[in-house]
Amino acid sequence: MSEHLLLAPLLESYFRRRLTKQRNATPATVASYRDALRMLIIFAATRLAKKPAALALEDLDRDLVLAFLDELEEKRNNVIATRNARLAAIRSFFHHVAAADPASFGIAQRVLTIPIKRAHIEVTHHLTKAEVDALIAVPDQRTSRGRRDRTFLLFLARTGARVSEAIGVNANDLQLERQHPQVLLHGKGRRDRVIPIARDLARALTALLSERGIANHEPRPIFVGVRNERLTRFGATHIVRRAAAKAAAIRPVLSDKPISPHIFRHSLAMKLLQSGVDLLTIQAWLGHSQVATTHRYAAADVEMMRNGLEKGGVDGNRGVRFRPNDVVLQLLNSI
Repeated sequence: MSEHLLLAPLLESYFRRRLTKQRNATPATVASYRDALRMLIIFAATRLAKKPAALALEDLDRDLVLAFLDELEEKRNNVIATRNARLAAIRSFFHHVAAADPASFGIAQRVLTIPIKRAHIEVTHHLTKAEVDALIAVPDQRTSRGRRDRTFLLFLARTGARVSEAIGVNANDLQLERQHPQVLLHGKGRRDRVIPIARDLARALTALLSERGIANHEPRPIFVGVRNERLTRFGATHIVRRAAAKAAAIRPVLSDKPISPHIFRHSLAMKLLQSGVDLLTIQAWLGHSQVATTHRYAAADVEMMRNGLEKGGVDGNRGVRFRPNDVVLQLLNSI
């Protein structure tokens, strides 16, 4: 086996040089790509009865990658979006292979021809204002955990932050003493943005910082778990699910909705849209890289569509039907 087909040096140069130094990828991106390639290597080692260190680049051919993607969907029950995310990591690696090792260009090119799989676009679920308020109201304000939970739910609902952005906020990211409070969110792909903070959220955050003895400009996490460490994604999801279980007893309709931290983001976007805020402003607020991503909220707003039907005069009310008096028009009208 020739030197240029060894897998380990290519993997090392991909992560250490291409992703980290050349692309300046975020730790989250590096971790995601690492997990995808690790899963592929484990799959290949099992399928070919080899140790991972004994694998050569030529072992990761197009057929093996396709088999791996099929297993993700059929055995691991991954959705198409997850399957495509894994493929994106694999394709990124093989782009590096094609550039770093011209002798392996043929192998890389065959993998790079694997297409992204088209996925069914599901309806964007969101909550009404009353449902959001019900979730925020359920944590017990007599306990420190309850006060933290309410503030965290309020933060998600008022800012529309991604869960990673919410748990990543430090005290020095807040500017609560201003006439118009605001927060700096550290978004995906190193895209930071500043968004306004509602008055009720500003009061809750001020009280939480005071309770924990944190000064406004300290680089300390706002939301922490039981061990006083930064709240994890799992912990954030648990807070939301715990609130949803309690709120469903008051509003049974909540038990039929897929409630997660992300639904607060959808709900705020829909509220802004229905209030007349333009898509470009909502895009900037939510930190979407493309306005097309934001446009799905307009497509999901049934009430706005219904109003459009009424304004357009196509709401179903039968008007006077056109009756042509020309022979040719009568013929076309009858077809």
